[in-house]
Parts: sequence; structure tokens; C-alpha cells
Amino acid sequence: MKKQNDLTLQDAMKSMLREYRLDNQVNETRVKAIWEQVMGKTIATYTSNITVQKNILYLTIVSAPLKQELMYAKDAIRKRVNEAVGEEYIREVVVR
Repeated sequence: MKKQNDLTLQDAMKSMLREYRLDNQVNETRVKAIWEQVMGKTIATYTSNITVQKNILYLTIVSAPLKQELMYAKDAIRKRVNEAVGEEYIREVVVR
């Protein structure tokens, strides 16, 4: 029998991360870990730095043509990363 205040393990973990203000760091680490899986090996190879600050994803790309292509695909990148993370974490993508 399930009690009224019972939580699933997932809900308990999310609550704990929010309480200790670790959810942003965990999500940033998840974004870095899944970058190659989400965008592919070629794009990951040309990505030299990935950082997330205040829900903005900053990408440093070493190839000028790829950088130009990714400038036009910012919304698609944001949607793919948010799908992989499982929540609306990234608000904006900045390619530099």
C-alpha cells in the first residue's frame, strides 16, 4: 500500500538536488557527457569547449565553416540537448 507522502526515487533525488542547489551542476555535466551522442562524432570532434552558465550553452567550435552552420541551427541544438536532458534546461545557445 502506497502512503500519501511516498516519493519515487527519481522524485526524491530531484528534490535533494534542488534542496542542495546541485541541479545546475548535474545538468551541466550531463550536457557535456551527452554532447557527442546528441550531435554526432564529427561535430564533437570540432567542439573544443562546452560550458553552461545561467542556462545558456556556450560552444567553442574550431572549424569556421562548421561554426557558421551551427549559428543557423541554434534552436535545433537547444531542442536536441533539452530532449536528451529530459527537461527545458537550456534557454539559449551561443556559438563562438
